[in-house]
Order: sequence, then C-alpha cells, then structure tokens
Amino acid sequence: MAWAYEKNGAEIYVQSFRTIRAEADLARFTPEEEIVAVRMIHAAGMVGLEAHVEFSAGMAIAARAALEDGAPILCDAHMVSEGITRTRLPRENEVICTLRDPRVAGLAQEMGNTRSAAALELWRDKLRGAVVAIGNAPTALFHLLNMLEDPSCPRPAAIIGCPVGFIGAAESKDALMQVQPVPSMVVRGRLGGSAITVAAVNALASRKE
Repeated sequence: MAWAYEKNGAEIYVQSFRTIRAEADLARFTPEEEIVAVRMIHAAGMVGLEAHVEFSAGMAIAARAALEDGAPILCDAHMVSEGITRTRLPRENEVICTLRDPRVAGLAQEMGNTRSAAALELWRDKLRGAVVAIGNAPTALFHLLNMLEDPSCPRPAAIIGCPVGFIGAAESKDALMQVQPVPSMVVRGRLGGSAITVAAVNALASRKE
C-alpha cells in the first residue's frame, strides 16, 4: 500500500504556519512577539502553547536589537546551541555553550550545584549585552538570577527562560518573571525544552517565520 502525503517541502512549510495562525490565539502578542510565539508553536507541534508564553514589555525588540548589534548568544545546553541556525543570525553572532568546558566539573563540586549551573560562571566575560537562552536546566536559570543579584555582575540584554521539567522548571520561570532583571520571556509551567528555545532564538534573529 502506497501512502499519499504532501511531498513539497515549501508547501508543508506554508501550510504549517497557515494552520498555526488559523488555530492559535495570538491576539495578545505584539507583532514582534507573535513571530516568536508562532515559531515556538511550530517547534512544539502544539497549538495552545501560546497560552503559556509570556514576554516582559519590549523583550522581543530588545533581544532583536542586541542580536543586530552583534551580541553573543549564551546557551545552557548543546542541544540549544547546536539548534541555532547560523545563517539566520544578523551579525554572525557568537553562539556559546560552556557545559563541556573541563573546568565545569570542578566548579560544580566546589559550588555544590549542578554542572549546568556551574557552567554559567564561565559566562561572566561574555555576559554583558548578551542574549541568554536557557532551554534545559532550571538550576541554570536559578543560578543566573543569583548571579544577577550581585550589582557587579555584567547584565545580559535579554533572557529566554524555557527550562523544562518537573522539579524547579516552573518555579525558576516564575522567579525570572517576578524579578525581571532584564527583558525576559518564558514558557510558564513545566513546558519548555531545547526545540522551543531554539525556535525563539531563530525567530528573534530573523524577524520572519
């Protein structure tokens, strides 16, 4: 038996975004935010995700401006850093993940924390003006918030906070949006992960679906 299915990649792409726009409730988003939300829905394959997506005022504009200015993108996991489409980046922006740095294991032991959190300590010389993309580890987002409590810690331009999971994910995102140390966006609750975080970065980088 031969299965009939759409084989035209361009048509699949067009139909996918047409379906999202027909079915998702996007009315509350600004035009800049909507592009990001649509991309995230596409990555998750989940209309309804938009109900959990929250931006602080002006976040999408601030993140895009930082990327256009050449800001690096700091990622908590290689699943995030490897998913970013380099050709979408407006200034050949540096994409950084320090999780595999040989210093991280020792730092984690000294700190009594996870490697994902310890890896952020190696961001300090790149953090000022950066776009942060956290898509896996709640401990990384919590540690970033603790770092930013120190006035001497460099401030990123924007934070995408979408860690996924059952322990600490919802709480870390609630904390980010409560404090909002810089313009931020999250997917509330346990939802999150690398794919939708990458989708958010790619959307902010290119301003188009």
